[in-house]
Amino acid sequence: MSEEIVLKTEDLTKHYGGVHALEGANFEMKKGEHVAIMGDNGAGKSTFVRQITGVEQRTRGKVWLYGEEVSFIGPLEAREAGIETVFQTLALADDLDVPDNLFLGREITKWDWLGPFRFLDYKAMRQATLEGLEKTAVKIPNIRNTIRNMSGGQRQCVAIARTATFHSRLTIMDEPTAALGVQETAQVENIIRTLKEAGEPLILISHNMRQVMDLVDRIIVFRRGRICANLDIKSEDISGEDVVGYITGAKTQPEYSDAA
Repeated sequence: MSEEIVLKTEDLTKHYGGVHALEGANFEMKKGEHVAIMGDNGAGKSTFVRQITGVEQRTRGKVWLYGEEVSFIGPLEAREAGIETVFQTLALADDLDVPDNLFLGREITKWDWLGPFRFLDYKAMRQATLEGLEKTAVKIPNIRNTIRNMSGGQRQCVAIARTATFHSRLTIMDEPTAALGVQETAQVENIIRTLKEAGEPLILISHNMRQVMDLVDRIIVFRRGRICANLDIKSEDISGEDVVGYITGAKTQPEYSDAA
């Protein structure tokens, strides 16, 4: 694994009036690393991601992406910088097909020499869509079907394939299997493994302990808006019970004792 730092945050904080949803989050991840973020509802997990991706503007703190300090004004700017995020809401357009969803906001055009009269290159977008689906081993029987006519698992896989199509520098998945059945969950987990094999860094927000223990290198635990544990599950003897202990506050790490 490369020692290059993909993402770093320093004192990342978000207040909603008197509510301190996120406080002083210092975080670092290396290239090729898969990191899970865990914690109870309201612990600060999604708030942390929203500050990184520009969905919300931070109260204070700094963010670096591949060594460059960034401050995105919105998720589109974060996406242009190479951060692809699969939110719980998926952010898909129900009445559009798979290629149109993958290229929504970044369509491929042709005949640009005509000046203002440009045309969408549907053939190129369909080909790139098929390549993205193949890269993640996603099987969609008919990519011309609208999202509205797809199962929950297929929708989730389309959202994930969108991240692979554009060679993201960092992929973030927020509860990607929360509403899926066993088979659909297995398909999404295989996609995550494929990204790992390709050396693509990923942040996974999940409540699924089995999933997290199987898929990631490290677990960051949030509690009451603060990071309370940094667990290297690949090199340390960490069990699911240990993780639950940090989530509930029954266990603490000395360096994070003020978050308990």
